Amino acid sequence: MSSERILSIYGPGLLGGSLALAIQERAPGVRLRFWARRESAEVAIRARGIAADFFTNAIDAAAGASLIILCTPVETMAEQAAQIAKAQLAADCIVTDVGSVKGRVVQELTPILGHRFIGSHPMAGSEKTGIEAARADLFQNAACLLTPVAETRLADLERLRSFWKTLGCRLLEFTPEEHDAKVARISHLPHMMAAVTTLAALRDDPAAVTCVAGGFRDTTRIAGGDPGLWTGIASANRQALLAQLKSARDRLNELLHFIENADDVGLHQFLTEAKALRDTVPPPGKS
Repeated sequence: MSSERILSIYGPGLLGGSLALAIQERAPGVRLRFWARRESAEVAIRARGIAADFFTNAIDAAAGASLIILCTPVETMAEQAAQIAKAQLAADCIVTDVGSVKGRVVQELTPILGHRFIGSHPMAGSEKTGIEAARADLFQNAACLLTPVAETRLADLERLRSFWKTLGCRLLEFTPEEHDAKVARISHLPHMMAAVTTLAALRDDPAAVTCVAGGFRDTTRIAGGDPGLWTGIASANRQALLAQLKSARDRLNELLHFIENADDVGLHQFLTEAKALRDTVPPPGKS
């Protein structure tokens, strides 16, 4: 059970909304707050049955909170942290985030918030966006990657671990740099490859969409994600993503060689290795 008193969520989108729904279900004693840039966001929050105090002033939303979670695009987090730092913060206040990139976020937010900031990344998202798509069970059995640094206090880290466990997450811990390298492999690269597959298949023959079946839908689903969000992620994790895209280019060149040279033995080995590695991926909900 989470020990938090007041939880302030910055950004009422898919993740922020899912956090609020999960907390209402699993830790009903926690008082919820939401911050958003626009007053109109309150209507969507209320429509989801979320009982939370609502703010458009980032300083007021932070005052007295024991836990603050940034659920906004990574490129906006430093701006929000600067506002939070001006608030009358609780003595035990800690700040975390749900961003897909950690190196840049930790580098920018630690000088502003000091030991209070500890990076989090729950691996629980969707190509869908907005609080309308939020689910109370979004984090159940999801991996949550934490990125403590030298400034992190053990007591604060333990509280953050307890919080994510309350939502059903299983925890992994990395340095920010390790996090970004791993997530570039298993999250950012797949998104870009889904975009490449979609464009390669449909750009020159859009009418081919009438023929699609499960394979195309499965392999390109995440290409339906928000382009603005993913542009920001790619920019913030540019070097790690570049390394993985170059690796993907090398694998594609291997495949081209096998096809161009009618090397069925090489192609079979290529596909066999891919299948063996894919078979190591656990099903949803398993570690």
